[in-house]
Amino acid sequence: METTWNNKVLSDTLGATEGTALRIKQVVLLVLGIALLAVAAKIKVPMWPVPITMGTFAVLTIGAAYGARLGLVTILGYMIIGALGFDVFASSSAEAYGLTYMMGGTGGYLVGYVLATVALGALAQRGWDRSVVWMALAMLIGNALIYLPGLAWLGQLYGWDQPILQWGLTPFLIGDVLKLALAALILPAAWKLVGRARG
Repeated sequence: METTWNNKVLSDTLGATEGTALRIKQVVLLVLGIALLAVAAKIKVPMWPVPITMGTFAVLTIGAAYGARLGLVTILGYMIIGALGFDVFASSSAEAYGLTYMMGGTGGYLVGYVLATVALGALAQRGWDRSVVWMALAMLIGNALIYLPGLAWLGQLYGWDQPILQWGLTPFLIGDVLKLALAALILPAAWKLVGRARG
């Protein structure tokens, strides 16, 4: 990795790099990121034992592509829109939305989304998104940061005598491995395209 790429993420390579044009680019990326998160949360791919939702894939990919700062602003914007009652989360609906939904069983995972976005952004700024192996490890760390508060909140809500891991972890592992592999391939490939375009 060349020194000139240090601390850069994919979004840094697109368009303006300073001044008003940079701010406009960041606002556009923010809006696009929130829209992508909302759409991805509603995508369900049939899979055993449970359908794969693309929300976590979008969260981790945006974190890596945007970096820690813009990624954090984007995920917080998404959370605020959800808190205001808009139907942007994976299982939210007209009957279950806003803060009431966010304080339910999904609440810990939403906290994990924020942690994972920042972590992926920070790791990408260190160049982890340029290598398939390092990106896979970054995604593994991001998934752990989603599950830890998610499972802790489930245990707090329903009691640790309940089958918390069966509810909130094991059914999703196969889908998470597939999403991890997909992201580990996409980000480094995107960097190769950027390198060729600049070359």
